Amino acid sequence: MPSPPPLASGPQGPHALRPLLHTVLDALHTGTHSRGGPLPTGGPQAVTARVRDAVGDVLPDQGDPDALRALVHALAEGAADPAHPLCAAHLHCPPLAVATAADLAAGALNPSLDSWDQAPAASALETLVTRTLAAEIYGRAQTGTPPAGPPTPAADALVTTGGTESNQLALLLARETHGGHIQLVCGANAHHSLPRAAWLLGLPDPVIVPAPAGTLDPAALDEALTTLPGPLLVAATAGTTDAGLIDPLPDIAALCAAHRARLHIDAAYGGGLLFSDRHRHRLTGLTAAHTVTLDLHKLGWQPIAASLLAVKHPHDLRALHQHADYLSADDDTDAGLPHLLGRSLRTTRRPDILKIAVTLKTLGRTGLGALVDQVCDHAHTLATLIDDHPAFELHDRPTISTVLFRPTGVTDETVAAVRRTLLTDGRAVLGRARLDGRLWLKATLLNPHTRPDDLTGLLKLVEGTTHR
Repeated sequence: MPSPPPLASGPQGPHALRPLLHTVLDALHTGTHSRGGPLPTGGPQAVTARVRDAVGDVLPDQGDPDALRALVHALAEGAADPAHPLCAAHLHCPPLAVATAADLAAGALNPSLDSWDQAPAASALETLVTRTLAAEIYGRAQTGTPPAGPPTPAADALVTTGGTESNQLALLLARETHGGHIQLVCGANAHHSLPRAAWLLGLPDPVIVPAPAGTLDPAALDEALTTLPGPLLVAATAGTTDAGLIDPLPDIAALCAAHRARLHIDAAYGGGLLFSDRHRHRLTGLTAAHTVTLDLHKLGWQPIAASLLAVKHPHDLRALHQHADYLSADDDTDAGLPHLLGRSLRTTRRPDILKIAVTLKTLGRTGLGALVDQVCDHAHTLATLIDDHPAFELHDRPTISTVLFRPTGVTDETVAAVRRTLLTDGRAVLGRARLDGRLWLKATLLNPHTRPDDLTGLLKLVEGTTHR
């Protein structure tokens, strides 16, 4: 009988992994060079054909020892590379090397954060880091300095898979805190996950407040809160998906206080401004929120997934409490073993906190803040280049790191065709956004290594594609 294949952990784990890592790194290198740009060429059909050729028989009778190299090469060759300076469509960041290395350790050790005996160190680390980040949100967000005392009574945060899960949890906690009855009020600019969460949770249809300038209108919100019966949950946005805009948080917070409405702030994108001394003031009002969504796989440069839901009042988390005797027996809990099931809606849960902790410790607030400042500066540089170029029209100066623009004097159909041509050719990855009744190209700049020449080159590509 043949020996079983080696494991990633245990005494022989590092020895078994080392040659495999060399294989992976070589395949990543050659795959990236084979691609030659930010996106594979040829569009979906061509990419699918190349992947099919590389994979062959997915489940052969006899295994292929070269499968790791071949499939990693195929993935790299067919990837949209967020580290390429012309890959700028989405809130899809290039991950830091140190965070990716930490993620390798998490994968090899494979802790599961549903019981302490599966993740002793990881559970302790998660507690330390989530409470630190909750203090950052509820202590430093408004004043820019650490609080004189402890943060709002032991403010806490839960690790989630992304803004969608965080927003769903925020609505769930609001519903349970108010006895199962609450209605969502959000702007027309809110992320699609918020109305969908209301649907999933069986809540009434959300009340959508106008956002005529791309941000929630406080006067319209005041009218809605005045006429609607409670209880109400207002969801504001700090960093819209389309343009990176931030709702008037202080005004919204004041209205929620006056009308006794609960407040959730979706800062999945903009929450990373907390790390920047230059930009933190844009989040004034964040501390008034009962819950806050923060994605560190956006302005945090983490491998997916790395998101949090911060909770101002930890007693709200009692709604998540679950008991399973095989994971959290009462006598074990009484004996001091931590109860972890109330930390998530998931049961099996990987230690995404490790890469976050390594990044925070390695870069510190200053290092992370510098990265935030750099990508915001890149956005302003691109906006100036566009504003100074007669062939382009700029939508507005950037709020965070998103820039909307379009070729001058063309139809929406041309704008859409230019974007698709660049994608199919594999030369540039730009997003799209419809605002003010027109279609715009969207550049979301999350790569701190981008240079001014890269931005100039991007505009030349768009201009050449428009007129070819």
